[in-house]
Amino acid sequence: ILPLPGGEFHHYGTSREMISSTLAVQNCVTDQRAIMHHKVKPHPAVFVQNAEMEFPLTADNAEVWVENSHVGKSWTLHSRNIITGVPRNDWALNVPEGVCIDVVPMGEREFAARPYGFNDKFKGSLKETSTAYLGRPVTEWLAERGLTADEIRGCEDLQSAAIFPVTDSIEDLGTVLQWMTDGGQGEAGRAIWQKARKVSADEISAYANLRRLFAQREVFRKENWSLLAKNQERSVFYQVDLQEAAEAFAKGGIALPEELPERTSLLKRISDAMFRAKVRELEGNPEAKELEARAFGLMRQGLTSTMDYRQQPKLSVYADQIVWGRSPVRIDIAGGWTDTPPYSLMEGGNVVNLAIELNGQPPLQVYVKPSKEYRITLRSIDLGAMEVVSTYEELQHFNKVGSPFSIPKAALVLAGFHPDFSMERFASLEAQLKAFGTGIEVTLLSAIPAGSGLGTSSILAATVLGALNDFCGLNWDKQGIGSRTLVLEQLLTTGGGWQDQYGGVLHGVKLLQTQPGWHQEPKVRWLPDYLFTSDEYRKCHLLYYTGITRTAKGILAEIVKGMFLNSNRHLHLLEQMKGHAMDMYDAILRNDFEETGRLIRKTWKQNQLLDEGTNPATVQALTERIDDLCLGYKLPGAGGGGYLYMVAKDPDAAVRIRRILTEERPNERARFVEMSLSNKGLEISRS
Repeated sequence: ILPLPGGEFHHYGTSREMISSTLAVQNCVTDQRAIMHHKVKPHPAVFVQNAEMEFPLTADNAEVWVENSHVGKSWTLHSRNIITGVPRNDWALNVPEGVCIDVVPMGEREFAARPYGFNDKFKGSLKETSTAYLGRPVTEWLAERGLTADEIRGCEDLQSAAIFPVTDSIEDLGTVLQWMTDGGQGEAGRAIWQKARKVSADEISAYANLRRLFAQREVFRKENWSLLAKNQERSVFYQVDLQEAAEAFAKGGIALPEELPERTSLLKRISDAMFRAKVRELEGNPEAKELEARAFGLMRQGLTSTMDYRQQPKLSVYADQIVWGRSPVRIDIAGGWTDTPPYSLMEGGNVVNLAIELNGQPPLQVYVKPSKEYRITLRSIDLGAMEVVSTYEELQHFNKVGSPFSIPKAALVLAGFHPDFSMERFASLEAQLKAFGTGIEVTLLSAIPAGSGLGTSSILAATVLGALNDFCGLNWDKQGIGSRTLVLEQLLTTGGGWQDQYGGVLHGVKLLQTQPGWHQEPKVRWLPDYLFTSDEYRKCHLLYYTGITRTAKGILAEIVKGMFLNSNRHLHLLEQMKGHAMDMYDAILRNDFEETGRLIRKTWKQNQLLDEGTNPATVQALTERIDDLCLGYKLPGAGGGGYLYMVAKDPDAAVRIRRILTEERPNERARFVEMSLSNKGLEISRS
């Protein structure tokens, strides 16, 4: 027996339970802060689905369910009415309170009229006065129509009684339904009922033409999609699974709604652009790429407008000083992806990660020093590259992915060395550097391979920003550096979340959490490091470079598209991952080594469910060799390659893992790297 915390059971056995249970499910969220449309009140007990509804519902209507039906403007509904399966019609039909109407297609052209009562149990003998039909004794219903139980086939049980007329005329169908439900008045209805072939409820269940029933539903559903989209201000259109909606629009040839006005909330406009992009993609229309770019552009606009980024850099070092910044990297062990916009903007994120040094050193280092020439010189020790920047235009060309100096260029722009981000105006970059008092040399050292999965690019960006912050006297704290790193990645169009930079900038083991909204500034809960630093467990934590690399941008873009489109598969899994981070937090707090290792294994499985490409065959072949020796393991970051983090079951298992992966290397680059928990995070010092 497994307990289900917070579990609920909603029964759907009767008509009343169908409405009350659906009402309870619809109103599960009552906190208005969690509802996108703040003007929308809790859901009333009225449900209209896949239907064409022309009758105006008011406060006098309660417990009403209309599905796969056309309810015309000449209809009258009251309360406790359920209407299902009704084809298009021009009836003037008055449905009494407590009466329900079900129309079922039979064969290729006919319809069976099956009215019933809201509380009918639909069982019992036709001769018993306790047997109810249409909310009253069935004997009364028969008497009003001049009928007796003996005249009805199957009179021993209401379920098998042949009382439902079958007709191929829509007009006759409405007439006989009125006669069956309003007290038996009207000779036309009586004549149709007497003349028609009649079937039982059992026969309807056995011989209904479900193909016609679903085809009718699809026609109504297609029209409903257009209405939901058109009425987006009060409908749930942009909160449904837009992936499914896009498929319906493309398959059904449904015209896209008008574009949202600029006054619409930014998040909704982002979803609208990505929805349109998905429809166009499914249609094979090249416009899809442009619309996708618009969605990402709007998100960048929202993230970069969360604070005033104009700066006034002032030289704060001596002419012979060097500012030295260095940072550890990070391993995410739970909650990764929940930090990524737009999910984190809508739901907030939870991530548990570690700041680690490699081979006893922080692997990401940045040096900033004054230069005699009024220009910016960029160098990379590990890449052996150099570039000189003399103009604002050259500095602004930072959004080329793969450029060795995209990160420092964007960081210098954010530090105020560009008109868009500077409090002062200068005629040129050279003029600004003269006013600043010196040129600038920035040297990078990334002692770690590209595509490592350890958050390298984000943490390197934070390290550059941290060094420039000290060099230019900008007075940013670590929170400010992390926030600007998120903006920097948006400027580079690489996207990404916030956990990488905070994972490296902040030391040790921690839970990082944000709330919904554009200001994604994580709150930190520090965790004990006993499981990672004590002699008992330290040797069980292993880090192995697989020699396999994979760029995260492609992975990131596909998963972010799923977030934009409210993909049920993505959002459900992300919600589980967010809760899983809290389980990890609890296990580490309790110093439960085995549970922590098992939860790391679960994290890896969740990552694979989110993106099947995260575990390519080459990586799987490697992990299969050491699986039995590990409590858990995962590729940090987006996966697909880079480093493999393992938690061995015990020190002896760790020794065996080292021997296996050293003797059976997947390629000539593969190797073990010594990892240790960083107790400092980002460090800035001067010569």
